[in-house]
Amino acid sequence: MNNPPWPNGKKVVHLDLKGAPPKVEYLHQLIECFAQLGADGLLVEYEDMFPYEGALKVLQATAQPAYSRDQILSMQKVAKCKGMEVIPLVQTFGHMEFVLKHRPMWNLREVPNCVGTLNPHKEEGLKLVMEMLRQVVELHPDLKTLHIGADEVYMLGEGELSKLWLASPGRTVEQLFLNHIASVVKYIKQVWPHMTIIMWDDMMRGMSLDTLKASGFVEVVQPMLWDYTPNLDVEKTVSLLEKYYGAGMQHVWAASSFKGSTNVHTNVPSTQRHVENHLQWLKVAASVSSGLNIRGIAMTGWQRYDHLSVLCELMPVALPSLAACLQTLIHGQFSPEAQNKVTKLLGVSSVEAESMGSTSDDATLFPGKRLAESIVELDSLLCVEDIRSFERNMYVRGWFSPYHRSRRMANPLIAVQIQSQASMYLALLQQKIDVVREEMSHLYPNSTAQEWIDEHVSPVMGPIQRIIEEITECITEIVPENRYPFQL
Repeated sequence: MNNPPWPNGKKVVHLDLKGAPPKVEYLHQLIECFAQLGADGLLVEYEDMFPYEGALKVLQATAQPAYSRDQILSMQKVAKCKGMEVIPLVQTFGHMEFVLKHRPMWNLREVPNCVGTLNPHKEEGLKLVMEMLRQVVELHPDLKTLHIGADEVYMLGEGELSKLWLASPGRTVEQLFLNHIASVVKYIKQVWPHMTIIMWDDMMRGMSLDTLKASGFVEVVQPMLWDYTPNLDVEKTVSLLEKYYGAGMQHVWAASSFKGSTNVHTNVPSTQRHVENHLQWLKVAASVSSGLNIRGIAMTGWQRYDHLSVLCELMPVALPSLAACLQTLIHGQFSPEAQNKVTKLLGVSSVEAESMGSTSDDATLFPGKRLAESIVELDSLLCVEDIRSFERNMYVRGWFSPYHRSRRMANPLIAVQIQSQASMYLALLQQKIDVVREEMSHLYPNSTAQEWIDEHVSPVMGPIQRIIEEITECITEIVPENRYPFQL
């Protein structure tokens, strides 16, 4: 049985800028692409790429310059021209790593060893959040909707001030969470009365109906329930949404995923996995009460799991997944018609990035296609077992083990064969790296290219390079001078 298409609510693409922030020209191309693929909104998580000013200037990125005020405005202009609403996401409680990592803000952490969670008892922390919100809202003229984050507030209640607060009878960690959110919401509504407020739902999932009702903000906050798994539990998710509805939250949001949720270090997404996630969400949307208004779905594309983790899949290599997921929502299934539309729009023969191939028509809607192709090629090479596990090669294990290396002892004939093989692999990798770096330089800051290579390529190349160097040192000690047959 096919699902009905996604209801009238918005289809919003999440732009996670806390890693691999696109150059502004590429950002404009992506927004136009999203619109043509069927999206009608952007959920923009700026983090340290926002041009914070004054006392908050320390929050700006240092690996590359933050976007300028003019660039932020230009991004909104492009989105508006395409009929897309821009919704900024500003973390206000959890996942504040990009703020609390800075030494002047250390004292605002809930506990010293948790960089992400704000101490809810310090007025200075609330003022910091309010100033962040103020600067972001003021740089978004005519803003209608604001996302205040509030997911994964780790270690809440573990700080000394929280323990003192919780020592009073009847007080709970749930109330501690709700009190802080209530303060943030109250500020927003006082300054911008007509602002729609969204927040992640996970910290409220275990709360009772009565607890939620007593929070004081259920009528003015719209929860965004996230689940990125291909086997999403439809019945449980519907039950959760109905609970929020019963507590007075008539407007809710869903959050799916088109990339950045498979593994913390994934390079190339599985389109099928993400399509299945969206098929489950379609079942949820078809099963909720008629009075419950699903305002939209945010299709998340995490660039890092958090501010301090490695890069996930870059946007170009995930565009086939995004296109397939959007068409799944529009058609109610990933039908042959939906698949044909994706392959035609993107100029690919398959929606799976690993085998997307190409069509003869170069005039396709796929900004960053060359980078996507070069990443797929390099990632495929990095996964070759003979390269990834070169140190476990039979000849290396048998004739150039750590024992041999430590004693500068090796069979010269076999050592030279090992070195020849290693050099060939390195040359092959370097050729692919040069292409990736060149293509990436057009779309991303140099810091992103360097980080991507350091994280994904260097760990594979490093051991091979060391073997070459150690063989050279060893051979020079056991072969007469000028008789070493291998040219370095």
